[in-house]
Amino acid sequence: MKAIISTPDGARLAEVPAPRPKPNEILVRVKAASLNRADLATLAAKDGRVIGMEWAGEVVEAGPEAGPYQPGDRVMCTGAGAYAEYAVTDGGRACKIPDASLSYEEATILTLALQTMHDALVTHGHVNAGDDVLIHGASSGVGLMGLQIARLLGARKVIGTSTTPQRRAALAAFGADLALDPTQPGWVDEIMDATAGTGVDVIVDQVSGKQFAETMQTAAIGARIVNVGRLGGGRGEFDFQLHAVRRISYMGVTFRTRSVGEIRALNALMVQDLGPAIADRRLRLPVDAVFPLADAGSALARMEANQHFGKIVLSM
Repeated sequence: MKAIISTPDGARLAEVPAPRPKPNEILVRVKAASLNRADLATLAAKDGRVIGMEWAGEVVEAGPEAGPYQPGDRVMCTGAGAYAEYAVTDGGRACKIPDASLSYEEATILTLALQTMHDALVTHGHVNAGDDVLIHGASSGVGLMGLQIARLLGARKVIGTSTTPQRRAALAAFGADLALDPTQPGWVDEIMDATAGTGVDVIVDQVSGKQFAETMQTAAIGARIVNVGRLGGGRGEFDFQLHAVRRISYMGVTFRTRSVGEIRALNALMVQDLGPAIADRRLRLPVDAVFPLADAGSALARMEANQHFGKIVLSM
């Protein structure tokens, strides 16, 4: 099969053996794959692996332990080896596409953002109706989904941050009441003003780094901060006094150290809670651009240059 692999010369189209599904896996004919920043780490490894972790397509074969899948089912998946004509994943990491009119290009961009933000906001953030929520780094695909899920859960104030004026202007369409630039002085004061001086109840932080002490200052008493990403760096100042005084719960999450069983449970909870909203198109993401598989290198360069808003897609 044709696939995009990581080589010393960058992303290259190559012929590789098609994967075979294990008893717990489904084999999917990939129709579209979406780009994620983690793909850049696979590209940088230059080790011959097939790049990509998110795709949508049609089930070709389902193992006996994979779940209720049949050949021909339309699915959206996370896993490994997405930039290819065929890919396999554990059946518990896939979802049936709930709307027959939802294109593969639209479906492929949803799964990882839904899994990540449901886990952050519901499982770890415990968002309740009436809570004030901050999504730090809100203009990413995952961030845009976070804004929408917070709104769906009944958040009172939904606040997003982005350093780009055009992207901040677009956040309102995805549920943000307030969009702020966290590199500008006074952004913490604006959040405190918007929340009547109490701060936000839940923060999903995709930035971290040196700004983390300021992020902590936006937290209400009893707030939950969920660390999802570290685009601003892996180290920063932590205010232990503020942590104690405001009784902040601080949690880090990642897929990398989760077992297959844990990811199955995470995905099942997401589908249970958000399935109707997915089917009704109340949760959506913009497609920034669509590239053919052979042009994956150009697509990755666009993502690395941070030129996109929404998700970049490869079409087979």
